[in-house]
Amino acid sequence: MTSLNASAQAPTSIPEPLVDNPAPARPTDFLTPAFHKQRRELLRAQMPANSVAVVFAAPVRNRANDVNYVYHQNPDFYYLTGYEEPDAVLLLFKEPRTVGGQPGITEALFTQPRNPAREQWTGRRLGAAGAKGQLRLQFAADNKDFEAAGIKWGDFDKVLFDNLPTDARDDARNPADLYSLVNTFRQQAGLTTNYNPAVSEAENMTRRYGLLDGKGANGFISQAIKDNPALGTSALLKAFLAAPNDAARKAAIEAHPPGRLDDATLGEKLDGLRAIKTPEELALLRRAIRISAQGQREVLKLLRPDMGEMEVQGLHEYVYRRYGAEFQGYPSIVGGGANGCILHYETNDRQRLDNDLVLMDCGAEYHGYSADVTRTAPPSGTFSPAQRQIYELVLAAQEAGFAACKPGAEFNAPSKATQEVVANGLVKLGIIKKKEDFRRYYPHGASHYLGLDVHDRGRYGPLQAGNVITVEPGIYIPAGSPCDPKWWNIGVRIEDDALITPTGYDNLSAEAPRTVADIEKLMAEPSALEGFKLPELK
Repeated sequence: MTSLNASAQAPTSIPEPLVDNPAPARPTDFLTPAFHKQRRELLRAQMPANSVAVVFAAPVRNRANDVNYVYHQNPDFYYLTGYEEPDAVLLLFKEPRTVGGQPGITEALFTQPRNPAREQWTGRRLGAAGAKGQLRLQFAADNKDFEAAGIKWGDFDKVLFDNLPTDARDDARNPADLYSLVNTFRQQAGLTTNYNPAVSEAENMTRRYGLLDGKGANGFISQAIKDNPALGTSALLKAFLAAPNDAARKAAIEAHPPGRLDDATLGEKLDGLRAIKTPEELALLRRAIRISAQGQREVLKLLRPDMGEMEVQGLHEYVYRRYGAEFQGYPSIVGGGANGCILHYETNDRQRLDNDLVLMDCGAEYHGYSADVTRTAPPSGTFSPAQRQIYELVLAAQEAGFAACKPGAEFNAPSKATQEVVANGLVKLGIIKKKEDFRRYYPHGASHYLGLDVHDRGRYGPLQAGNVITVEPGIYIPAGSPCDPKWWNIGVRIEDDALITPTGYDNLSAEAPRTVADIEKLMAEPSALEGFKLPELK
């Protein structure tokens, strides 16, 4: 890999080419500029009078020394613009404003400028003209023009923003990097120096979700304050904790609304918009999910006791790339035996699976949209009696969760349905004595929203047609648990992605088998990758 530091020995700039080198053709099924413009207009329609919304691009994140992670855009920013580059900021105005001397502006994007010398190293840039032309933004300018754009921040009744980047690095060579853009906003908008994003995030979580489960929210807030004492300075959090019932909690929230510099409302509006998937979004989600299901199918055919976790991970991710998925939606989880009892295990370095169950929680990301599919299987191709009993209990729980997936049901209805089945089943198997002890072996909920984030935005209120959620019960019994040792190191999760329809649900990941019989049957079939053999390295 050529070091970027080598560029210090090269000319600092090169002449603009007479003819720009066009990019090779990209896939044609990305979201269209019309989609992003519609999203901006829907958000603008929900903004309060005399307000501005400010959304920043994601930071560039450093991996080590002069190597960065592959850039991943802030999903909100991508949702509203389609812009995939760093060091940018989007402004949406409720009423037309003058920006950069140009009147009548309702949307303005400030982007990183074209720079042929840098583009030779790090890739093509759209620049302001490209962003305006290709993304169909009304106004676009270089990011260096943001500071002098003439935004009269004091004239707005509401300045809406959400999740200000706190990990942007200050690049001394770039006076308009994300770090500088955020500082310019803070100074010009009047955001105080003692603004604490952690306090603000806790307050916003309380406003959004505190009334869904008051007792649970109290426990969460109390623990958060122990972990971060600065949260204890919040008047809202203190009033919420002191409230004796839901009515008092609601009064506490209403007594502490966001101020003029409002970092709550924008997130709430985006929660509502992003939770309901459009046909364009569903096409990409279906593709990501089907790719992930095919990954599960091919790996099930290939799975053998002498394989290692990392090899299994690589096979999933090869299938993703083969079908055109750019990334994984999250770090692949491949856990054999004891490792399958770790909910978000990511090390994936066990050398041999042997005959332990292997839990494979893997999801492709296709054009920004992430799948989330989990299958659990025996490398030998046949479930042992104990493995089968736990697996079929989890499957029965998932079926109960699916049955609860219908519009109008509370968001937690699938979770509650799965918990009831798991609790009764664990008692029947003698693994627990009291139903309420099920949490020892099933410590998570069954559902979350799915979309541009694997844990996507949503309001967690009643389910609505157009939501895509997971249904993912699990049972995890690590060694040393207070039960018969025959159950130890059995970890099972079955996870599918469900679209809520007007009448119920559609299992989008149904192509990956779920029953014991179907899994064992598929594992006996040859794989398209069966002949893929590499020479040994000695």
